[in-house]
Amino acid sequence: QVQLVESGGGLVQAGGSLRLACAVSGRTFSRYVMGWFRQASGKEHEFVAAISWGGGSTPYANSVKGRFTISRDNAKNTVYLQMNSLKPEDTGVYYCAARSSVVLTTIPTQYDYWGQGTQVTVSS
Repeated sequence: QVQLVESGGGLVQAGGSLRLACAVSGRTFSRYVMGWFRQASGKEHEFVAAISWGGGSTPYANSVKGRFTISRDNAKNTVYLQMNSLKPEDTGVYYCAARSSVVLTTIPTQYDYWGQGTQVTVSS
């Protein structure tokens, strides 16, 4: 069974930075497309970023492009989300997700496994 555990969330002032990490159990991490999503209070899951098996393809939501960077370390079974120049509208619970497919997608229902989420709060 695949398990995902996020860490690195917290409270930060606007303009600050946070680095989220998602540790994934299982032998075939390098075969998973990985994604980060977020959910603000009362809203649906919103795509943030995704990364292909080898890390060569990394689509981003327009709202975070140029500020956030997704990366992965297949030797450590971990995916990261570096978040810079944070804004209050970035506040929410951030989830990592894994998809056992080579095809990247921004659609949350097409991911197979999810972590429990980590809270990110950006104060103004």
